[in-house]
Amino acid sequence: MKILVALTYYRPHISGLTIYVERLARALAARGHTVTVLTSRFAANLPLREELDGVHVVRVPVAARISKGVLMPTIGFIANRLVWTHDAVSLHLPQLDASGIALRARLLGKPVMLTYHSDLVLPPTPVNFLAEMVVNASNNAAASLADVICAYTSDFANASPLLSRFRSKVCCILPPVEIPDVTRAEAEAWAVARGLALQYPVIGLAVRLAAEKGVEYLLQALPQILQAHPNSTVLHAGPVEAVIGEQAYRQRLQPLLDKFRARYIFLGALNPHEMAMFFKICDVHVLPSVNSTETFGLVQIEAALCGTPTVASDLPGVRVPVRDFGIGLNAPPRDVAALGTAVLKVLAKPEHYRRPRAELARHFAPDTVAARYEQVLGSLLRN
Repeated sequence: MKILVALTYYRPHISGLTIYVERLARALAARGHTVTVLTSRFAANLPLREELDGVHVVRVPVAARISKGVLMPTIGFIANRLVWTHDAVSLHLPQLDASGIALRARLLGKPVMLTYHSDLVLPPTPVNFLAEMVVNASNNAAASLADVICAYTSDFANASPLLSRFRSKVCCILPPVEIPDVTRAEAEAWAVARGLALQYPVIGLAVRLAAEKGVEYLLQALPQILQAHPNSTVLHAGPVEAVIGEQAYRQRLQPLLDKFRARYIFLGALNPHEMAMFFKICDVHVLPSVNSTETFGLVQIEAALCGTPTVASDLPGVRVPVRDFGIGLNAPPRDVAALGTAVLKVLAKPEHYRRPRAELARHFAPDTVAARYEQVLGSLLRN
């Protein structure tokens, strides 16, 4: 099949949605399909066209930005040609341009499989309120035009206002997750090579510095954790500087970061091998997300594959890895005391929350996920 995959941000951008699509596209290409990714040229130094891991990437110039979104006036012209020359379309939402691409596919008789990764929740400003309205309208139009809608879990599908309206179209496919297998000794050597003078236990955080990730709640829970474990260190892996649309959040967070400067280490963005080292060195991983922009948390499975348990927010979809695979504990979102208590419980008996790597990998292997996409798209083409 010739598959057109469309999303707003692709590599080198870092987010759960981007990583999901990168793994899926690579796996589909490895299975013999021709895969083209249509995305934004969100940075001026990115090429308009390139091939990455067997995947053709077409980037559309960005004319302007609105909050975390982009405006691409020429995407319609490019989408016309690409939809025409491909057999099927895989749309990944939220995405402003999704409805236009879905409409082109419908008019040209090409099947559309829409993957709904999360709701769009922006900081409360008049501009962001308008942006949310426009994107949500586009998302709803795209869902109406799609033949099949993919969600990560039925837990989130049942809670999502958009997905619940189109429940008859929804199928659930667990996301693709992979991470290198490293030893504890290799991870400790990596930490030494980076000059990390770690004190234990190590609490890991693998998120962009963004408001929806709830970093402040882990910071506010630190006094409770430090009372039991005075030498605790927080390691934060993920983009920190110049995170799109999050400058004001960083400023609000700065007093707390200053307060715990001696116990909080930023590592920045890490490559997949470094992420494996990071998770392996951690005693517990925390995902304190606060709203429906987080619908699963791929990092929970990455951590579990490295033998590290997670404390994650009890949100639709986000609670599923812990609930279904027993890899940690859930805590109510925005509840500082409950978060701290859960972290301490996991630190007391981490072995209770570890699962065999092979058992988890079987469910989340990118090739397994790509095979499900292949099955759905192939069925749509045959019908």
